[in-house]
Amino acid sequence: MMPNLFQDLPVVGVEDGSFQKGLTEKAILAAVLFKGTWIKDVRTAKITVDGLDATEIFIKTLKGWKFKVVMLAGISFAGFNVINPFLVQEKFAKPVIVITRTKPDNRAVKNALQRHFEDWELRWKVFEKTANFSQVSVLAGEPPLHFNVIGAGVKWASSIIRALSVCGRVPEPVRVARLIARGLS
Repeated sequence: MMPNLFQDLPVVGVEDGSFQKGLTEKAILAAVLFKGTWIKDVRTAKITVDGLDATEIFIKTLKGWKFKVVMLAGISFAGFNVINPFLVQEKFAKPVIVITRTKPDNRAVKNALQRHFEDWELRWKVFEKTANFSQVSVLAGEPPLHFNVIGAGVKWASSIIRALSVCGRVPEPVRVARLIARGLS
């Protein structure tokens, strides 16, 4: 597929800001609405570090936006505050693509959750459901991105990731959300 096929596709990119464990109570969550590679809107919210409010707050953040797909920079934000991509997909009936720069190590995640959280099983359920990641090469000579897609096919998601990765290997909606969230932190 040619990248220009997605030039009018409204996509939301999501990333969190910086925080210091034990010192920062809330972290910035940035959502950026793109149409192709153009920023149409930006919204930010605060989520609790290691809390359980990210999914609910993110869903409220998306209200009123018209989009066709959501791109999450992982599922864990502000430490282990999990955005459940299945609930987001169910709520909006739009595909959700979870992107990571490195292959997820679910064994390490499960061990960390068990060590630090009494409610680890609740958080772990989301990680367990998103365990089957695919990969896509965006730039020659660069490592692939790893992704999971809910509500659409792997080939379609790969095409969108490639089409929106114009300034590096990370798609613009996620890359810009990261810049905004980190800049506000």
